[in-house]
Amino acid sequence: MVHRITQVDLLQVLDSRGDPTVKAFVSLADGRGAATAPAGASAGSHEAAFLRDGGTAFAGRSVEGIINTRLAPLRQAVIGVDAGDPVAVEHALSDLDATFPASGTTPWSGLGGNIAMAVSVASWLAVAQATRTEPWQLMAHWCGAQPTLPMPMVNIISGGAHAARAIDIQDILALPFGAKSVEEAIHDAWCTRAATREVLDRLGHPTALVADEGGLAAAFESSTSAIAAVHQAIVELSATAKIGIALDVAATEFQVSAGRYRIAGNELSGQELVAQIQQWIGDFGVISIEDPIGEDDDWACARSLVSSAQVIGDDRFVTNAARLRLGIEAGEANAILIKPNQAGSLLRTTQALALAKQQSWGTVVSARSGETEESWLVDLAVGTGAGQIKVGSTMRSERTAKWNRLLELSSQTNLPFAGWSRPT
Repeated sequence: MVHRITQVDLLQVLDSRGDPTVKAFVSLADGRGAATAPAGASAGSHEAAFLRDGGTAFAGRSVEGIINTRLAPLRQAVIGVDAGDPVAVEHALSDLDATFPASGTTPWSGLGGNIAMAVSVASWLAVAQATRTEPWQLMAHWCGAQPTLPMPMVNIISGGAHAARAIDIQDILALPFGAKSVEEAIHDAWCTRAATREVLDRLGHPTALVADEGGLAAAFESSTSAIAAVHQAIVELSATAKIGIALDVAATEFQVSAGRYRIAGNELSGQELVAQIQQWIGDFGVISIEDPIGEDDDWACARSLVSSAQVIGDDRFVTNAARLRLGIEAGEANAILIKPNQAGSLLRTTQALALAKQQSWGTVVSARSGETEESWLVDLAVGTGAGQIKVGSTMRSERTAKWNRLLELSSQTNLPFAGWSRPT
């Protein structure tokens, strides 16, 4: 059955950081969907363009002008397109993107990846409503995937761009690898955060305030001491056999030049940074590493990490199948972070995810630091059988909306829990 788009609207709304973003509404004859584009604080330089107005409104971060100049051509391009055909929606949006002067060299720099992503996701949700199908079920059908409930990866301590650079690395997370269900995984992550807060209290760190993604934030003397605090919490829970640590190193954020990094006041080479990460793996039960090297640096030195941990490319691959293919050929990682707004459209997101799965790489569907209260990201992770999901900590409503959707699906379906198996 064809589900032709009858109307499209765009609205400026606020994300969880209080910054303006784009919300898209897509109407069909028998359904309607809405989706909001998130935004990252530490956006990779190769990800889809997030267009803003500049000027004075919202200190230059307004999107009202972008909406005003693109809404009429957007309607002309997509009204009448079959929303039930993601390829047709993609072609309509990409053709429209080419009609605008490019604002840069990154994808979607004409139309704006924030608009393209919101419209393509809203189209998916509109078809789900029209067909009286859960979004995850429709996604599984489109992708030919076996849906599963993903393993949560939960933020415990934040640093980098997520917490005013309280520590050099970006996030320290709990990965409850021994959990047998979503409920057990969420419980174990909650306990890890609570126990870490007690450790921080004893160390004299403030714990009342939270970072962008709901994690704890404190000015540790080094990233090592922050990781040690989370490890100590897991030890005190007697849970080292079932809860591991995941690190978002986000090395680009503290890279000072090609092959050089400044961390804890010291300048390290890429090889020395990898050696430091290897020490964290050995000392603190770290089982997953994200962006261990800068996005455009030589990742050859990071290949040694693949044998001992999940190594995730985020800014390196930016949910882009072409960049991912190069990483696969080089064997420089074994997993990819999947962020729809990095790709700029739903189809490009699922293409990158499918390529990774074809190569037996891990796939981690991820939220952004500037998030929304919507929960469709969970349906994306479930429907594609991604296996892992990372949306922040166990507090702040834009985070718990997603965990609660995952708990809802665990309770109301017979879907299998993906569990944890480190990619090789």
